[in-house]
Amino acid sequence: MKSQSTIAKIATRLDWPLLSLVFLISGIGILNLQSAASASYGFALHITQMIWVGLGAVVVAITAAIDTRIYERWAYIFYGFVVFLLVLVLIIGTELNGSQRWLNLGFFLMQPSELLKIAVILVTARYFHDHETDQPLTLVELIRPLAIVGIGVAMVLKQPDLGTSLVILAIFFSMVMLQGLRWSSVATIAFIGLVSFPLVWNFGLHDYQKGRIVSFLNLDEDKQGDSWQVRQSIIAFGSGQVWGKGHVSGTQIQKGFVPEHENDFVAANWGEERGFVGMAFLLALYFGLLAWALRISTKARDRFGAFVSVGVAAMLFWHIVINLAMVTGMLPVVGLTLPLLSAGGSSLLTMMMAIGLLLGVSMRR
Repeated sequence: MKSQSTIAKIATRLDWPLLSLVFLISGIGILNLQSAASASYGFALHITQMIWVGLGAVVVAITAAIDTRIYERWAYIFYGFVVFLLVLVLIIGTELNGSQRWLNLGFFLMQPSELLKIAVILVTARYFHDHETDQPLTLVELIRPLAIVGIGVAMVLKQPDLGTSLVILAIFFSMVMLQGLRWSSVATIAFIGLVSFPLVWNFGLHDYQKGRIVSFLNLDEDKQGDSWQVRQSIIAFGSGQVWGKGHVSGTQIQKGFVPEHENDFVAANWGEERGFVGMAFLLALYFGLLAWALRISTKARDRFGAFVSVGVAAMLFWHIVINLAMVTGMLPVVGLTLPLLSAGGSSLLTMMMAIGLLLGVSMRR
């Protein structure tokens, strides 16, 4: 009887709307990958994704079960551990497609840069929890937390992984906005960014990254070059029209015109097969997830929980916006997954860990 009452108590504290949205989107991802895999793979990619989703559910449960005060206490230690993993990547990491981003664990290629997103959310939340103020931050006050986060970002840039670096910075500054930043500081940062762009272009970007930007700016002229993937993705979205071509019936994806249609460009498959209506439904689910995450932040029991919730919402938001803008030709290709839809263990488990943090804050509101 006691165990039954405990289970019932836990069930009443669970955030069922949050979990429903997460696993509904994950289910759509599995269905979509079943179609995407049939286009060019000899194995059931969706079965692998189902296994990752199952493991992700365990990660959500474990992450949510730990009291948020423990995350607060160990935030700096966890961040330091992730930075250590990033150093290991640069020394003994596995290289794929010209980037050294993974640690080979034998049964699994771990991507520590994905884990860094969680670490940045926790360490930023801890910093602003410890340095509580009712005044917007000055540029000088921003230097210390930015330097802390910048250590990890620098490690990721060395891999190189520009997309993940930009997302991590976007997450950080989204959390800064919750604390508040003086308009003069915002203007100064924007000015520094504009002035330093030539230096970044000449010394900070690799040739393939420059090529992606140039092809983005000349999308109609570079039809057979770097813009091929984006152009075919746009055609796939357009061919879906209103209702889509149906499951496993898309021509662009099934005939192999869109590379990486199971990872970064997975939305092209969904858009071609489900059309405008299907994309609108998917965006509505994402919007509901983001709105619910922000709702949780308003009901958090302390500043740390509120900052963590905003950080998770920012992580989801920037992944969704950048990925969809990338596959529709509105931003250069930076290699960023679509949350809960793209194939890949590290990305999915990181998202599930973030959802677990969100669920933990919600349960203890």
